[in-house]
Amino acid sequence: MAWCEMSLMNFREAEIEDIPALFDVRQSVRENILSDVRKVTREMCVAYLSESGKGWLCEIEGEVVGFSVACLEDASIWALFVKPSYEGRGIGKKLLRLATDWLFEMSATSIVLSTDAHTRADRFYEKQGWRRGEMKPDGEVCYRLHKSART
Repeated sequence: MAWCEMSLMNFREAEIEDIPALFDVRQSVRENILSDVRKVTREMCVAYLSESGKGWLCEIEGEVVGFSVACLEDASIWALFVKPSYEGRGIGKKLLRLATDWLFEMSATSIVLSTDAHTRADRFYEKQGWRRGEMKPDGEVCYRLHKSART
């Protein structure tokens, strides 16, 4: 990626006012599609951003193009999504790093997440050094990142 392209990216903490833009990103993806949009509510997002976790987003020219949310209660990555037209630019890696750095700073010794099996996200987490674990009954695969294995 060119330096000038990265310099156009603004990474910052997500705020409650950003929730509509986060939903826009979430609904734009082609994999790991939310089968029922009612499963993720505004209230859940408020709780994750203000009480039980923290979120980050990436803006390019004022448009939110990706976000991540970490949950402190169970040391997990609750969400990591990038708009399809912005994939492959390092946005997901940076957002994942922001979330994992924060969880490790908050004393987590390992972090978990799950994603649909046999997707680009599944391969992405393996490439980032996460350990692939068991399959859940719903077809998602679990991943874990230990602080000691952090690259």
